Amino acid sequence: MRLVWFRNDLRLADNPALRHACAGDEPVAALFIISPTQWRQYKMAPIRQRFMLAQVDELGRELAVLGIPLHLLRVETFAEVPAALANLCREQGVNQLYANQAIEIDEQRRDHAVSAALAEQAVSCHWLNGCCVLPPGRVLTGSGEMFKVFTPFSRAWLKALDEEGFVIHRAPAPRGEPLPWQPLAERAWVDEALGELTADPRWPVGEAEARRRLNDFLEQAVLDYGETRDFPAIAGTSVLSPYLAAGIISPRQCVAALQQRLGYRPQSKAQPGFVWLNELVWREFYRHLLVLIPTLSMNRPFKPETASLPWSWDPDAFAAWCEGRTGYPIVDAAMRCLNATGWMHNRLRMIVASFLTKDLHIHWRLGEDYFMSRLIDGDLAANNGGWQWAAGTGADAAPYFRVFNPTTQGQRFDPQGEFIRTWVTELADIPAAYVHQPHDWLRLKGRQDYPAPMVDHAVARVRAIEMFRSLEK
Repeated sequence: MRLVWFRNDLRLADNPALRHACAGDEPVAALFIISPTQWRQYKMAPIRQRFMLAQVDELGRELAVLGIPLHLLRVETFAEVPAALANLCREQGVNQLYANQAIEIDEQRRDHAVSAALAEQAVSCHWLNGCCVLPPGRVLTGSGEMFKVFTPFSRAWLKALDEEGFVIHRAPAPRGEPLPWQPLAERAWVDEALGELTADPRWPVGEAEARRRLNDFLEQAVLDYGETRDFPAIAGTSVLSPYLAAGIISPRQCVAALQQRLGYRPQSKAQPGFVWLNELVWREFYRHLLVLIPTLSMNRPFKPETASLPWSWDPDAFAAWCEGRTGYPIVDAAMRCLNATGWMHNRLRMIVASFLTKDLHIHWRLGEDYFMSRLIDGDLAANNGGWQWAAGTGADAAPYFRVFNPTTQGQRFDPQGEFIRTWVTELADIPAAYVHQPHDWLRLKGRQDYPAPMVDHAVARVRAIEMFRSLEK
């Protein structure tokens, strides 16, 4: 018996572990492990848990149609996984385990422990690359080190992809008669562990839904992506990040679909489609970094010297940021959108991260954790990479003296205030001319229903620059 262990790769198509497990005549079974205690420790957002489990339900039904049973195990923490998996392999007569490689350090340690435990039972483990287009470690400098700056990594990544190409694996053929599937909502122990399992209707699950979103984006928006991607009031992005984070669609499928749409693989900014492809390369960059620099999974900065920065841990200021009460409309709108929907536009992620770290001088780790506790697309590599970039502690971070001005960012990327008025209801009736600096207008109207700016940006900017400049002394 061969066992496929699904993790953040909840799909049938282009799943190397599933493909290799099904390459032969041996019976195949599948596994997903629910770890409520571990998920809480990692601050996994409830909306992300529900989205993931809704996809597990969908995956279980699809596997059952193929004659492949999906086993569910509740194992509270990673430390308990090796023993639980060893027991399942004994019970089911498993002699080979297949899984796609994990990139986070705790998950890698768990997998090493699983390999050791199963080796004692003569069960061989096969770890494959299902999370990246090119496997971590493939794109290195001439001296064999990981790139620390994105642009040369991107060039090397594109060159390596041209040299090697890639293959999209089809979903496996049926392996027997269809099997019954008991929905997760009917399993008392699942419901008891995680509470309400109803998925958010704004985020339908399924590989067909992910492909539909990808195809709609490629047909309608990819050619204008470079001009529209930074405007949150415009539907200019693919909104595929939850599906990529859960592995409902693979990055290889995205690259292949882009090539099919254009008839070529773009190689430079001058070519349509390159800006979106480069965003996929950014995703690869952060994932490769996480594998090759394990301390990034341990709350440590990429730039070690920044560990001594005198960050604030002010709970009141942090709460105001979390709740969208900063007095800066674009920041508040972004945070309220996140709290209500579990998603945030990428330009807004940069704006609010800069505000927390450079205006409030609060430690990026607090922001990183808060995002993970709210985002439906929470992903350690991308989230950590983005936060450290904004904080000036990460790989390829902007120079420390480059600090986002939240007012001018709002004026530039939400010029009419459409996004702001959607989420900051106190400003729903304010004229566009005042929406980014509403306080004088509100005072004239005798209104006090929107907070004053909690900091003076010009003063806070100088303080942020001084913090970083002190590291040079």
